[in-house]
Amino acid sequence: MLKKIIIALLVVFPLTAMAQKFGVVDYEEVAKAMPEYTQMQTQIAEASKKYEDEVGKLTEEINKKLAELQQMDQDPNTLQSIKERRIQELNELDAKRQQFLNSAQQDLQRMQVQLMGPIETKFMDAIKAVGQEGGFVFIFPKGVSLYDGAGVEDVTNAVKTKLGVK
Repeated sequence: MLKKIIIALLVVFPLTAMAQKFGVVDYEEVAKAMPEYTQMQTQIAEASKKYEDEVGKLTEEINKKLAELQQMDQDPNTLQSIKERRIQELNELDAKRQQFLNSAQQDLQRMQVQLMGPIETKFMDAIKAVGQEGGFVFIFPKGVSLYDGAGVEDVTNAVKTKLGVK
């Protein structure tokens, strides 16, 4: 009797495992369709442009001081101590520019993380809702799996519908 139950379980278990539904979703396609994502990209691009403008001003200042130093080099009446002070000023300006570049990059990364939080939450809520409504066991990011068989369903459009985007 016990053998029959074990054999029955061994036969039924693979069949139930095969009946489970798996899905894939194209995150990039859904994100690009979301107005919040487009808005986030615009905000980051605007902030990036402001930082680039500021770096441009610092670079102009450095180039101006460099040109002045080159003129001093050609003037035999310029004292060495003045040249050294100008070189030190150039080095300090360049260090400020590098520090500003690093700070700007960190600010942009923080901004992206902060703005992506609500978008990712909304996206994940939509995936969970589609998964529960469709009876899916797993929903994977599209393109991550090594093989997508015939039993895997693309739920990208269902997620987009759940989010109200096209």
